[in-house]
Amino acid sequence: MTLRIGVIGTGAIGRDHMRRINQTLSGAKVTAVSDVNIESVRTARADLAPEAEVVGSGEELAASAGVDAVVVTSWGATHEQYVLAAIAEGKPVFCEKPLSTTAAGAGRIVEAETAFGRRLVQVGFMRRYDAGYRMLKAVVENEIGRPLMVHAAHRNPSVPEQYITPMAIQDTLIHEIDVLRWLLDDDYVSAQVISPRRTRHAHARVEDPQIVLLETKSGIRIDVEIFVNCRYGYDIQCQVVGEEGLASLPDPMAVVMRKDAKLQSAIMTDWKDRFIDSYDLELQDFIKAAARGTASGPTAWDGYVAAVSSDACVEAQSRPGSIVPISLPARPALYN
Repeated sequence: MTLRIGVIGTGAIGRDHMRRINQTLSGAKVTAVSDVNIESVRTARADLAPEAEVVGSGEELAASAGVDAVVVTSWGATHEQYVLAAIAEGKPVFCEKPLSTTAAGAGRIVEAETAFGRRLVQVGFMRRYDAGYRMLKAVVENEIGRPLMVHAAHRNPSVPEQYITPMAIQDTLIHEIDVLRWLLDDDYVSAQVISPRRTRHAHARVEDPQIVLLETKSGIRIDVEIFVNCRYGYDIQCQVVGEEGLASLPDPMAVVMRKDAKLQSAIMTDWKDRFIDSYDLELQDFIKAAARGTASGPTAWDGYVAAVSSDACVEAQSRPGSIVPISLPARPALYN
């Protein structure tokens, strides 16, 4: 049986997932698409899913008899309403991050899924599927003793004018917030944000670079450098220091070249290229689970915890040097 998927949102990541589902992965096809921009949805349909139905709204798509599962790749502020619509229909739903732009919204999704009584939501934290992070997790769990510290960095060559200071947390750090919690199997208890000397390449509405300091329940200290105008490439770094040794995230495989009296290798500049295999794996995982009427991978609870932690980091941005506590309610049994 082929899983019939409806895609809400036909921007860059939506089109990429449509291509992935119809041309790369197995067990599913795109049968419906929806977007507030009618020209965008028509173009995406013509290019990637010519047999799919164009549906007027995300809610209509979720309710369609021709859709078994939903993929939400629309503007972040609309994620909550579409995920809730899918849950109301009892249909598995894959939602790109953020699950919601507010912790309250993510909490409402957790409540709806808990009331339904079965997992339906998978959140698009694709780094958990990255081969390098999975290798790192195995070493952290088995080889270097108890983790004590983590040093991480998230660097982009540049960002557009509409990128503003809170987005360094909500759009950039959000990946570290999730993957480091997964890597360490530990929740956060506090956040602090420090701004070093400002780069001249940053536009007026973004503070860049920033350093985020996190503490976990077990006392692990984490520092994450966010540098979104680093100029040289897209660069993700992570080093875990344990009691018996340290382990570092491997860089993507690249040919090392000796030429013109230089030893060099290429650095990626596009985040989609850096994690392309992870996107394939997470969507295939979703398809397999959705075919059974459920979901896999990062949960709605993971999305909620990321939202709570993100809100604390944004508050810390507005209070330079202050330590902002992070508090979570008890985790529902559905996610144990």
